[in-house]
Amino acid sequence: MRQRLSSEPDRYRGRRRVPTPPRSRYAAVVTTAFVGAGIVALGANALPDAKSVSPSVLDELRQASVAGQDAAARADSADRANRDERSTDSDATEQDPWLLPLHGYDFKAPYGMRWGKLHTGIDLVAPEGTPYKAIHAGTVTKAGWFGGYGYAVIVKHSDGSEAIYGHSSVVTVKEGQEVKAGDQLGLVGNTGHSYGSHLHLEVHVNGQPRDPVPFLQDHGVDIKLETEAIYADVVPS
Repeated sequence: MRQRLSSEPDRYRGRRRVPTPPRSRYAAVVTTAFVGAGIVALGANALPDAKSVSPSVLDELRQASVAGQDAAARADSADRANRDERSTDSDATEQDPWLLPLHGYDFKAPYGMRWGKLHTGIDLVAPEGTPYKAIHAGTVTKAGWFGGYGYAVIVKHSDGSEAIYGHSSVVTVKEGQEVKAGDQLGLVGNTGHSYGSHLHLEVHVNGQPRDPVPFLQDHGVDIKLETEAIYADVVPS
């Protein structure tokens, strides 16, 4: 090894020499920089010289860009579909709610056995002449005298269930009429097999009577507490 002469300028004196990175690390750095530059170029529609870029690399970059755009489009489409579905469900609930048949009543005679027979509905005591309304939208299938129910109204709902309103003094709808929740059906009375002025309310599912209290609770209406979930109203009895 040649000994450095004292007369030669000391180019490294007072400096810290940076070691040369291994070839493998150098190649990785260069490759990463090159791919990054290619992606930027693709985004700007300015491809580098074809002689300096491998066609397979460009194809891979293009495919990655297209795949990313497709994934973003699919995610956006799914998000819009979910928003539309939630909006449709909300609109349907607001347009076709379940409501109380009247307000200011006393809850009497629940569903169940009474005097050795099944009392197939509930009785809501209110002054004669008090208007009562449809609990849900549907078609009036009966409006008039109905045996022991006296003057009664039957409404069939879109889900197949039916509501029977009995012992009316007057009915104010006709058979075949379409009604919405909250539409007046008649006036509370004491007709038929009745012990006093009240509204007898029944709910039938598949032709069989159901207890109206839990049935309506499942639809956001609490007969005993006299509340309607859709409006969050609480009316004292």
